[in-house]
Amino acid sequence: MNDKSLMPIKRALLSVSDKTGLVEFGQFLNEQGIEILSTGGSAKTLADAGIPVKEVASHTGFPEMMDGRVKTLHPKIHGGLLALRDNDDHVGSMEEHNIGAIDLLVVNLYPFEETVEKGADFTTCIENIDIGGPAMIRSASKNHAFVTVVVEAGDYQDVMNSIRDNNGATSPELRKKLAAKAFARTGAYDAAISAWFASELGQTYPDRLNITATKQQSLRYGENPHQDAAFYVTRSAEPRKGIATARQLQGKELSYNNLNDTDAAFELVSEFDPAEGPAVAIIKHANPCGVARGDSYIDAYNKALICDQTSAFGGIIALNGPLDGETAEEISKIFTEVVIATDADEQAREIMSAKKNLRLLLTGGIADPRSVGQTIRTVAGGYLVQGRDNGKVTLDDLKVVTKRKPSEQELEDMLFAFTVCKHVKSNAIIYVKDGATVGIGAGQMSRVDSSRTAARKAIDASEAASLPVPMTEGSVVASDAFFPFADGLLSAAEAGVTAVIQPGGSIRDDEIIAAADEAGLSMVLTGMRHFRH
Repeated sequence: MNDKSLMPIKRALLSVSDKTGLVEFGQFLNEQGIEILSTGGSAKTLADAGIPVKEVASHTGFPEMMDGRVKTLHPKIHGGLLALRDNDDHVGSMEEHNIGAIDLLVVNLYPFEETVEKGADFTTCIENIDIGGPAMIRSASKNHAFVTVVVEAGDYQDVMNSIRDNNGATSPELRKKLAAKAFARTGAYDAAISAWFASELGQTYPDRLNITATKQQSLRYGENPHQDAAFYVTRSAEPRKGIATARQLQGKELSYNNLNDTDAAFELVSEFDPAEGPAVAIIKHANPCGVARGDSYIDAYNKALICDQTSAFGGIIALNGPLDGETAEEISKIFTEVVIATDADEQAREIMSAKKNLRLLLTGGIADPRSVGQTIRTVAGGYLVQGRDNGKVTLDDLKVVTKRKPSEQELEDMLFAFTVCKHVKSNAIIYVKDGATVGIGAGQMSRVDSSRTAARKAIDASEAASLPVPMTEGSVVASDAFFPFADGLLSAAEAGVTAVIQPGGSIRDDEIIAAADEAGLSMVLTGMRHFRH
């Protein structure tokens, strides 16, 4: 390494809202003979700890003013950060105007995001928009060839190590890495302000979309081993319960596919209010292979499992409440990748701990299926952004269109089936009986193929369970969108269904209704579809 690339630290400016590790870092700098400049609360914290510190106002010869809005916006600060040390003109300007070089900048910003998350009023949020901090960070980052910039307390140790290892200097590699992190921080900060302003103005889809997230973990690979991947999380005042907030108690690192499937499982099971009873969803490749409600979690699990025991092997299991020991024991009988629940009792944790490769995740609650939000998908050259599908059909929304009226049990099962439809890749056909899926057809190019697939899988599952007749006998069927032709409906009738729930809206609705009447079926329309592509 060229010694000229090592930049000695002789003067540092420390101005932080987060005081974590500040005293220890200040003590280190002082021991190294580094002059410390500081402002406000940071200066007081350092001085109270007996660390020599010079107020920025004394350094600039200009007092803080306007309630602290103007204190570091001064040529002696930005000149000290931006001056190129190997440029004679810059050095001459520094000497002419008595501008001392600042070699290390430590700044973290006013807590704007935290202020918004606390629900502060508009004026308070505005006052927590940092101006001087981002300006200094950008100055130091731009001039990282000569200046070291730190925006997170977690980087103090790396800076101290570099100074120790390099006789009071920092390496170019460290300065470059820290500058990149600093630019990312100011970018995220501005994005948060932009998003907040858009929200305040009621702009759901502003002209410019700023997306910011923090890396939670690097992943071994993506969907396939030749793809790299990482998991990022966003921040909000009320984080959505689920994969991003879950605490992993055991098991190996979650993969890209694990995370995707576990999210799909928990979002589905969160549709069912735990106050109305236990619900369990078993997911494979982001589609459910069994969903059920029951009197207990073991009851719901067994009802969900019987729908497709073959696909459940190596799947993801989600509960809308706490995992108990009895259910954990039953789950442990087959290979499962992930179990996600709101909590787990001690017996369940002990049972799961024997399965070293199984991941147990606890969320602390379920996600609100009716909450607003957005989903984002990449396309070539851009993003598709839409509101989360938080639509939910209730009993009052149903329109009976056939001669035969549905029974109370059929209505209950139809609503259950239509809710599950929302989380199945379109075209989706769901057979349900007694609060449990008994056949699922997902992602087929035609609706009749989905209907036939679901019926065929139900036959296979019934045979595997040694049942005398297919489980679709006496079931209800849900379709995520309207039946374009009567063939899909008639296929379901052949499978033994007694009632149908679908959105309606086809130009052939009259034909479909007539076919249902002829087959002796009851049919209701929801007026809402649930495409999931």
